[in-house]
Amino acid sequence: MENLLGILAVLYRCIWVSEDTNTVSPPASTQVLHLRRQGNMSSAAEVSHPHFKRILRFNTEYSPTTITQYESTRTGMRIVVVDQEGPKINGYFTLATEIHDDSGAPHTLEHLCFMGSKNYRYKGVLDKLATRAYSNTNAWTATDHTAYTLDTAGWEGFAQILPVYLEHVIIPTLTDASCYTEVHHIDPDGNDAGVVYSEMQGVQNTQGELMDLKYKRLMYPEGIGFRYETGGMMEQLRILSADRIRDFHKEMYQPKNLCLILVGPVDHANLLGIVNEFESTILSDIPKPGEPFKRPWVGSKQTPPLQKSVIETVEFPEEDESTGEIMISFFGPSYDDNLLGAAMIVLLRYLAGTSASVLDNTMVEKEQLVSGVYYTTEFRPNTIIQFALSSVATEEMNEVEARFFEILRDTAAKPLDMKYLQDCISVERRQVKFQAESSAQFFTEPVIRDFLFGQRDAPTLQRDLQSLKDYDDLENWADAEWRHWMRTWLSEGHHVTILGKPSAQLSERLKREEKVRVEARKKELGEDGLKHLAEKLARAQAENDREIPKGFLERFKVPGPDSITFINTTTARSGAAKALGKLDNPIQMIIDRDESELPLFIHFEHVKSNFAYLNILLGTEKIPIRLRPLLVIYMENFFAAPMMRDSKRIDFEEVIMELERDSVGYGIDSGTSLGNSETINVFMQAEVEKYETAIRWFQELMFQSIFDIGRLDATLARLLAEIPDEKRSGSDMANCVDEMIIASPASIVRARGTLVRAVYLKQVKKLLQTEPETVISQLKEINKALCHPANFRVLVVADVEKLDKPVSAWKALTKGLDNSKPLNQLETRYSRLNSLGQNPRDTAYFVPMPTIDSSFLLADAKGPNSLFDPSMPALLVAASYLNAVEGPLWTAVRGTGLAYGTSIRLHTMSGQISLDIYRSPDASKAFSASKKVLEDFVSDKTSFDKLALEGAISSIVLGFANSEATMASAATISFVRQVVRGLPKNWPKIMLERVRKVTFEEIKQAMKNIIMPIFRPETSILVVTCAPIMREGLVKDFEGMGYKPQVKPLAFFQDDYGLGVENGEDEEEDDGDEHEDGEDEDEEDENGEDEDNGHEEI
Repeated sequence: MENLLGILAVLYRCIWVSEDTNTVSPPASTQVLHLRRQGNMSSAAEVSHPHFKRILRFNTEYSPTTITQYESTRTGMRIVVVDQEGPKINGYFTLATEIHDDSGAPHTLEHLCFMGSKNYRYKGVLDKLATRAYSNTNAWTATDHTAYTLDTAGWEGFAQILPVYLEHVIIPTLTDASCYTEVHHIDPDGNDAGVVYSEMQGVQNTQGELMDLKYKRLMYPEGIGFRYETGGMMEQLRILSADRIRDFHKEMYQPKNLCLILVGPVDHANLLGIVNEFESTILSDIPKPGEPFKRPWVGSKQTPPLQKSVIETVEFPEEDESTGEIMISFFGPSYDDNLLGAAMIVLLRYLAGTSASVLDNTMVEKEQLVSGVYYTTEFRPNTIIQFALSSVATEEMNEVEARFFEILRDTAAKPLDMKYLQDCISVERRQVKFQAESSAQFFTEPVIRDFLFGQRDAPTLQRDLQSLKDYDDLENWADAEWRHWMRTWLSEGHHVTILGKPSAQLSERLKREEKVRVEARKKELGEDGLKHLAEKLARAQAENDREIPKGFLERFKVPGPDSITFINTTTARSGAAKALGKLDNPIQMIIDRDESELPLFIHFEHVKSNFAYLNILLGTEKIPIRLRPLLVIYMENFFAAPMMRDSKRIDFEEVIMELERDSVGYGIDSGTSLGNSETINVFMQAEVEKYETAIRWFQELMFQSIFDIGRLDATLARLLAEIPDEKRSGSDMANCVDEMIIASPASIVRARGTLVRAVYLKQVKKLLQTEPETVISQLKEINKALCHPANFRVLVVADVEKLDKPVSAWKALTKGLDNSKPLNQLETRYSRLNSLGQNPRDTAYFVPMPTIDSSFLLADAKGPNSLFDPSMPALLVAASYLNAVEGPLWTAVRGTGLAYGTSIRLHTMSGQISLDIYRSPDASKAFSASKKVLEDFVSDKTSFDKLALEGAISSIVLGFANSEATMASAATISFVRQVVRGLPKNWPKIMLERVRKVTFEEIKQAMKNIIMPIFRPETSILVVTCAPIMREGLVKDFEGMGYKPQVKPLAFFQDDYGLGVENGEDEEEDDGDEHEDGEDEDEEDENGEDEDNGHEEI
């Protein structure tokens, strides 16, 4: 029953570069795949195969899902198919991987498997094939397994790529050249480089990684695999050899240690036939199937129990030493005890699931000791239970840790709130049903866990997933049983506590030591040594970068569009929504019969579901600009405030408990998910039987809530405590700085951002202490501006045929309100950009950050602000062409180790196009390499490739499929297209027709006229966050490119929206208003939030 939790793995993206000497044709068995159209797909009930035995097949009792498990009689490979309807097939090819050192062999091998295989010995061939087949590949390395993913629109494309992918996993080339470029090498300047090395360099000295490593060392003794850093420590990666990686592959990457997990509409007979043919091609390349094999983890030394509790301090580099974090870890029950595992999930929700839970309510809301109490579980032979206490005052860490255990012991010593505990059980049961229906990944984690640790000769998977019986059993537990569980595993259990403390001195020391180490090595190597290493790197890159022979990829045809089955939803409209057009379908007839002249704008999307998804999109136009930063407090309190009901005050704890009882999810956020980040989305998901209850909740939350001074004070304390941690992310801060530069104060994205909250909320806290009624009055003003019928755009996603009163139930929300006013028009994101944002030019900021060891870059230029712009089809194809995995930008930047990722991103709703360079050891080199790619295409030095164009178009098709992967997402994107963006419902078909007509000349013109301005100082905005040690070199390099860099701290960009001035206080830094070009805060300009990508908008 623990299957509610997602996969607890650190995702490490793989890298491709390939190798070899000879041109090799694909094996005959993969040249012709006996594919079937989806209309003739076989189910598990019909299938038998001489080389595969079906171990089990069952239907889950709580969702329309069938799970089938097979095992190969020749190799022992396992296959688990989770049959679900939808356009996507998700594959997870999982190996149990165990290592007893920090070498990073599991992680580096994950990267190197994409470098080529026995019969496909070319860099990037797998991903070029995948791109053509509406597919995307990826991988992650966790502590206990490595998983390779294949994400495809339609079975035909998946079936085509499957044997090629499996060969890359089982028989990779693993050449010296690929290991040298991908894992670690010394670049011509004497600096450490390599894709994996750069990746780990970016995370090894962060707060989370340092604390996690210390916890592992204390929980697990030597010889236990969970003790080690499977990603690789930098000092180990510098000496890791290709032979060590090959040995690890030989030991772990055997078919008998591989499980293929497929989720989606799968053709079982075709699948088994493909895997059977693949196995026939590898039998001579793998250890004999009958040879002894020690199963990782299960056959290894098991973890001993903790003998005592331990508390240790770990420092992490950070100039702001005000707050840190506490991590507390316990061993829980055995992973295969489902009842105790289900009790664990329920009890953790009871303790820390909501603001009404014991730990949250005490430590966050009442005592304000921490900004949040979070928990995670990791399912291993001995489950890990981990609590994180965030934003803890550094000088109070020991006292806060002691208080945590005092609360646990007090809770276990007294009778529990059994009513609330029963509610927690009900919530968990509903969540399982909801996630099983709405998430394609829901079943993946428990299937992986069963493969890693389950009994091979027993149907443990069926026991774990078929029913929800454990929750039924827990409903009969008495108070004593729950408290016994708590004492055994938590309050009286041994634990490991890590106190994560920030240290400015550590930041300086690490920087100094790294500089000394690198300089010493340069001196040792000398000019001749560096020259020799540069020649070695050039030879390795040349070997890796051999061109794929003409005709090689053409053997793999692009599947027809009819191989993809998209989810169909039926649209219906009520009230003001009918202005978008009259509809004639059976669902519209149901709506019309119940409408009763209610003018409220309601957009219905009919899908087959047991749940109703309710959203209210709110415009923010009527909120005074000076109050827009206050939205963050308003939104934080929306679902967690006391309210009046029948003249009686209901405390916020009771409100939360009732909400949990009546829903499966609720929240308030920006309208980004509904297509406009300058709006607000209030949403709730509930069982269809609770449809009318959910609507009544909206009414109470909007019009009966109380702005309570105590609640507001607790919210402010929490929000302020979170800011130091938010400022530690190089990527997030690059985006925040960019937002402050390009958006006017009218933008709620800007107003709610970290660099506004950092100063504005401090002033609000002072105002709340001296003039509380002023703050309450301002929040009421915000509520009045948001909550009125003319500002409501309602989206209902549900099985409309199951709703008794789909329209008239909404009278509960609008009763007594003025329903006569016309619908408010929504401002666009583009309209809230300042003049610099609408016309980027001559701006370059560099922000040193001691919390990062690498650099991040964001460059903006002007782009089209309408999807109907004539340039859009060519621009979409150009971006897709450039961004392809193993495409031009990938090979020039990531393939050479210049950055972990780089991409061109389209932001049509804000009229911008941007270059994003993520985690680079030298952002200037990554920028220059990206620029050269564009210049070579524009100057005809590089020719366009027909097959790459087909792949680019296939990626756009995959983008549509990704946006419609589930019933809820398909319905939501239908609303976004029709209501928010003014597009026809069949927009994907229209755009694809245009995209397929794009010529190479049009692509080149899009690159020249729209993308190239990103790389020109006079037509772009540049933001770079970097490690302090990189600042001088980066500034010099960009000056050489014609930029005029300004080096500023984060505080320079902060803005208190005049609140400090109004209270007679001056802020410590300029708020950056010089970039607003004289606009005052009453203008209606907009922002450019980093939200849109081409696929999401097309």
